[in-house]
Amino acid sequence: MTDALPGLFLGQSLADDGAQPQVLRFDRANRHGVVAGATGTGKTVTLQIMAQGFSDAGVPVFCADVKGDLSGISQAGSPNEKLLDRAAGMGLTLNPRAAPTVFWDLYGQKGHPIRTTVSEIGPLLLARMLDLNEVQEGVLSVAFHVADQEGLLLLDLDDLRSLLAYVGENAERIGREVGNVAPVSIAAIQRSLLQLEQQGGKAFFGEPALRLEDMMRTGLDGRGQVNVLAADRLMSSPRLYAAFLLWLLSELFEQLPEIGDPDKPRLVFFFDEAHLLFRDAPKALLEKVEQVVRLIRSKGVGVYFITQNPADIPDSVLAQLGNRIQHALRAYTPAEQRGLKAASESFRANPAFNTAEAIQALGVGEAVVSVLDEKGAPCVVARTRIRPPDSRLGPATDAERAQAMASSPVRGLYDTPVNRESAHEVLTGRREDAQAADLKARADAQAREEAEAEAKAQAKADAQAEKAAQTAARAAERDRLARERAAARTAPRARASTRQTPMEALTKSVLRTAGSTLTREILRGVLGGMKRR
Repeated sequence: MTDALPGLFLGQSLADDGAQPQVLRFDRANRHGVVAGATGTGKTVTLQIMAQGFSDAGVPVFCADVKGDLSGISQAGSPNEKLLDRAAGMGLTLNPRAAPTVFWDLYGQKGHPIRTTVSEIGPLLLARMLDLNEVQEGVLSVAFHVADQEGLLLLDLDDLRSLLAYVGENAERIGREVGNVAPVSIAAIQRSLLQLEQQGGKAFFGEPALRLEDMMRTGLDGRGQVNVLAADRLMSSPRLYAAFLLWLLSELFEQLPEIGDPDKPRLVFFFDEAHLLFRDAPKALLEKVEQVVRLIRSKGVGVYFITQNPADIPDSVLAQLGNRIQHALRAYTPAEQRGLKAASESFRANPAFNTAEAIQALGVGEAVVSVLDEKGAPCVVARTRIRPPDSRLGPATDAERAQAMASSPVRGLYDTPVNRESAHEVLTGRREDAQAADLKARADAQAREEAEAEAKAQAKADAQAEKAAQTAARAAERDRLARERAAARTAPRARASTRQTPMEALTKSVLRTAGSTLTREILRGVLGGMKRR
């Protein structure tokens, strides 16, 4: 029965709806969809059925395993009597088998590590991941701009941390070029990075980065690969979870070529706990989500949001979701009643029943379903019993998970991290070179100072030695003179000689003769004068 259906068999509508098969057409599967319902109503089983159905049709699938139950898709089912009866009532023959599954884990514990680089995440998603305010997001954008201008690779958190330190050290120069960079904002971003690292986000950034083609494989048997992301631990970091899934969608949107409306999707993406993406999301992020959801359809990618209430999804995004599966909702409070009314009014009404009442009355494994027909218009809503899965209901064991990883087509490609030269190494090298140059300059200056001090000390010593020599010379001279004077005082005086030399005698005789003659002449003159009177 189901082999001839042009799509994915979801289940059988109940008798009052005509007991018709509910089929999600493959050629309308890229028009996106939503699976909603309260906890315990069967959303995870519906997700498992859809993932395996797309895989059987040759469509690769990516889905998040929030509770760990979805890992059972990797194992063949063991249907009990109840499930066999349900399948028989739908005219369905169960074929227990596992889907070709590859396990992934951002932390590398329950699956192959998923990594991307800081540059690929970009400032917008990273700001969302770090819960930054508008000013801090602006500073982060400045840091990315500086990295682009200076050719710095941003691969991991060490690169970003070093870049922020570099921006802070050069804030005055950078501020003149692209705007003020406040140190307090850089400090706030650094603290947020530390918190992200403590939550395990450090393992997400680095290389080798995920290649999308490794998630979009089709096996030799024609079945698409089911990529299951272990998200039980990741859910404790909801911002990291939401930013990662949105990044993956953005990468698909940017890298895949346009193909219009294909006969079947190129990839189907299931976003579990979708409310985490939109909770407290800034306007810019919501606009990006709406843009990606609206335009990625033409890339052949179908996006299905899994959440408790369709009201968790903004109207601008909800309007893009054509295929809808609504499990039971409970409406005990006025807010829940408004949510129930909004959910029921989003379906094309069925005259056979009241949609709001039907949603409240649904049992486990039942849903109201409205899918797109061949013209792309929504079908009349139908109360539907969801079909049993071919794979296991319940989680895979650790040994089964390990065996699936050992036989994985991507085994060894991502398990060992690679740390090539990037911003951290370049900036650290620059800093070390600058420090070495500074130390050398200081050492040279100190050597010059020491040489100058030594020269001054030598000159001073020479001056002091010369002064001491002069002082010693003067002292020696004084001692000599003192000794000479002392010797002169103590030496006996020589007696004067009474004998005259011939010259002395002649001189004295001449003087005496001259004196006598002169005296006589003077006397004669005087006496002559007296006589005349």
